[in-house]
This record gives sequence, C-alpha cells and structure tokens, in this order.
Amino acid sequence: MGAGKTAVLAEASDILTHRQIVHAAIDLDALGLAHLPSANQASATPTDAVMYDNLRSICTNYADLGVQRFLVARAIEDAGQLKLCREIIPAVSTIVCRLTASLEAMQHRVQMRDPGISQPELVARVAILNAIIDRAHLEDFAIANENRSLTDVAFEMLVKAGWLSS
Repeated sequence: MGAGKTAVLAEASDILTHRQIVHAAIDLDALGLAHLPSANQASATPTDAVMYDNLRSICTNYADLGVQRFLVARAIEDAGQLKLCREIIPAVSTIVCRLTASLEAMQHRVQMRDPGISQPELVARVAILNAIIDRAHLEDFAIANENRSLTDVAFEMLVKAGWLSS
C-alpha cells in the first residue's frame, strides 16, 4: 500500500497505448471493493473469491478481443495468490515487479489518498503489508518508486519486464 502500484499501472498503460501496444491494465484490488452479505469480520475470503472471479471474467473478455499482455496491479502476499493469478491470467509468462519506497513515503501516500473513516487502519496496514511482502519475496525484480518521475518508473518496469527495449 502506497508503493504506487495504481499510478504506475496507469502510466505504463499510457506508455504502451502511445506505442500502439495492445494490452489490458487491471487494478485487481478495485475488482474486490465490496462488503458482501456473507462477509465474516475475521475473513476476507468471500471478497477475495469474488475479486478473482471478476478477474477471470475480465481476462476472458480481453483475451476474446485478442489481448495477450496484461498489466495487473496487486500486492501479492503469498505464493498461493501468485499461483491463482497465474492460473487466471491468460499470459504466456508472468513477471512480478515490486515497487519500493520508504515506509514513511508509503504511509504518507496512503494518508493523503485515503482521508476517510478507515485511514488509521490503512496507514497502520502499510508497515504490516510491507513486512509480509518482504518475507514472501515473490518479485522477479524491484524498482524504486520514490523521488523520481512516474514515467521513468513505469518505463523502467516495462523494460525490465521485456515489454519495451531501452
């Protein structure tokens, strides 16, 4: 949270669009924004299941239109989540990029982005999630996303992923 996944996703999509490279850009967290009747306070499983079902539907729709490249923004917390994404997204290969920034920068971004009722919990979650992602170490590469332009970060990600040449 606060590393800049959504912003970099949008910028990478813009770069690809300007180069006429067919792709789909999906903010996975946005596909699960819901409070479902079956939701249990102790478990986010029903919401996660719907989020992944939504991803499956969206990917199928894009694939039916000939899309073969998928940019997906998501904080992947464990190998099971990554495996599920790989099973759902119809891509030949999956490359995981981790965006990094200082804990202070990420907390500040979340504080500015989410000024509402859940702000204290969301800001506190930044450090917890960062530690989880540190331990999981699922990324193929990491890119610093602090004190540099969004375009530079997105371009570097696309080059390292092999989608663009430098």
